[in-house]
Order: sequence, then structure tokens, then C-alpha cells
Amino acid sequence: MTRRLRGVLAPIVAALVAAFLMPQQASALTPSQDACHTVSTAMPHGDCGSFRQVFADDFNGQHAPLGAFTSCAGDGDYRCAGLKKYGALYNQIGAYPRGWYDTANPKNHSNGNTRTFGGEYRADDTTWIGPSSTGDGQLHVRMYRPQSGDNHVSAPVPLGCTNIRYGKFSERWRVHGSLDGFKTAHLRYASSEIDFPEAGENFAYDPISAFVHGFREYNATGAGRWTDWHTTTYEITPSGVTFYLDGREIGHVLGNNPDATAWVLQNESSLGGDYAAKGSSVQIDTTWLTCYVYKGAAR
Repeated sequence: MTRRLRGVLAPIVAALVAAFLMPQQASALTPSQDACHTVSTAMPHGDCGSFRQVFADDFNGQHAPLGAFTSCAGDGDYRCAGLKKYGALYNQIGAYPRGWYDTANPKNHSNGNTRTFGGEYRADDTTWIGPSSTGDGQLHVRMYRPQSGDNHVSAPVPLGCTNIRYGKFSERWRVHGSLDGFKTAHLRYASSEIDFPEAGENFAYDPISAFVHGFREYNATGAGRWTDWHTTTYEITPSGVTFYLDGREIGHVLGNNPDATAWVLQNESSLGGDYAAKGSSVQIDTTWLTCYVYKGAAR
């Protein structure tokens, strides 16, 4: 082959190689960020493969001011009577009631920890729904430590996602404020417990993690800061549970999770490290929530 012919063919070959590689590189470098594993950060609408969407809320156009989440029922209902005046929200979102105490509180200590200070669930003065500074509708939870008494914490409950056994659960959120002294464990609380996202002890030093207790003991962690926007998703099928952070799989555990239960966005006091300083607060913003039932399986 002459040098001239090689000179003509070389750019053509290079272009073909580039064209072949570009889609693969884009796929590897661009994380999918929603529940359907696409590259959109918007809330997905409709079914995702073998999962049928049963609830979705992006909080746009909705408003429930601080003080609206009152007289919450708990014990499998979670509806807050104070939300009745805010239309459909009464049947869409509930919360743990006032008078329930978080895992760190000595009045509870449900997991046997030895923390000497914790929180009371107070959705009435920590939780509201409304637009952010950019106009995006969001669910806001501002946990804080008052000058006296327990931390005020909150655990909202998406009511359209209760009593699901096999399904998919996805949310887009961020954390900001004083991280030390607080944590989160968004969970399906039952004998077979699934927690994601969770800070195992404290926002200040824990990674974004997933935990499984009961039918298996398992944990996985993903890269990323709590203070950035993230989408967390997990899928429960009869064969196991798969966890995704911003669309990338971070873990999979085999086993049949047997429990149908509620999805609780539990935000609470730290279980390790420093206690929250008096007057400190941390806020969790959620821009959308959605859940699905695994097709062919009983809800």
C-alpha cells in the first residue's frame, strides 16, 4: 500500500473507531439518575420494565406550610389530620406522629444503642411542602436541636407506597446545613428491614449507604456527598434487592424479602459521633418520590 493511500485511509479508520467507541464511552461516563435508568433527572412517569408505577409526586403546585403536619396517626395509617385542608396531600403524604421517639432517644432505644440524647418526631414544626428558591416544588424537613429538650426530627411517609412487598422505590434529594449530630435512614421497617439511603451513624462522616437486616445481613456504600443532589433507588424482587445511586448499581443481595410494609423517609438523631449542638439544624430537600409494584407479584 502506498503512503498516499495510507494517508487517505487513516482518517477514515480513525473516524470509524471513534464512532464505534463514542456510544460506549457516553454510556460509561453518563450516570442514569432516575428510577427507569435513563439520563434524566426529572421524575419518571409510567412503568419501568417489569415494575408498574403506583405512586409519583414531584410536589409542584402543592403547598402545605410549616405547622400543617399535625395530628398524624401512626401505626400503619400515618395520615396527618392537619393536611385535610390541603386537598389531595392528605392521602398522599403522612408522617410519624408527635410523641414517637427516634432510635437514639433513651425513651426508645429500640436497637439497644447507648446514646444519651435523641429526638422526638415533630413533623408539625420541621416539615412542609412548597417551592424552593428556584420555584421547584419540594418536600422539606428541617431537623433541629432546640435550646432545651429533645431534637426535633421527622419521618414522612409516602402513603401510596405502603403495603408493597416486591417493588421499586426511588427519590431525589439533598442534605444541607449542620451535618454533625443528625442522620437519615429511609427504610422499609419490618422484620426484614431495608434502609437506603442511610447514614449509619452521622451525616458528618458516614457515606451514602444501603443496609439490609433480617432475611440477609448486607451493606453497600456509594460515592458522593450528602450535600449534592442524588437519586437513590432500590428494586425488590423475589430473587433479591438491587441498589442504585444516581443510576449506577452499588450493590445486590440475593434472597427473598418476605415483608409487605410502608416506605418511611426516616430522618433522625445521630447514632454515633457528636451530638447536635444547641441551635443547630440540618435540612433534607426532596424534589420527587415514586414507587412501583413488581409486575406479576402480589402487592
